[in-house]
Amino acid sequence: MNEEVDVLLSNPYLSTLAFFAVAVVALVVFLTIFEMVTKYDDWAEIKKGNLSVAMATGGKIFGICNLFRFAILNNDTMIHSLVWAGYGFLLLMVAYFIFEFLTPFFKIDEEIQKDNRAVGFLSLILSVSLSYVVGACVT
Repeated sequence: MNEEVDVLLSNPYLSTLAFFAVAVVALVVFLTIFEMVTKYDDWAEIKKGNLSVAMATGGKIFGICNLFRFAILNNDTMIHSLVWAGYGFLLLMVAYFIFEFLTPFFKIDEEIQKDNRAVGFLSLILSVSLSYVVGACVT
């Protein structure tokens, strides 16, 4: 079975399609997990035009995809790439909670839900920046 999979993945088109499909599925799963830890409904807020939620969610999407970029570039197998991207996702989650903890004067989720664009932008930048830091550590 593994030999057949290796033969299929030796084709660059099929390999690209496989990595893309796995990354998209993982992105949906990771975004769902992120949505469960926020105190607002991301997609309902975005539908209402809440730019802060869109920026924060966009930063999460970029961060997760960037982690996959580094994981795919630095690993030979799909499973290793997925493991490293998953580990990077956990670190992004930890950063989210640290961000909330380090701002005792206001609640990040509440400010983003109120469309505080400064907080939404800061959340976006934090997700993107830390995805590069974590990505640089992926082996």
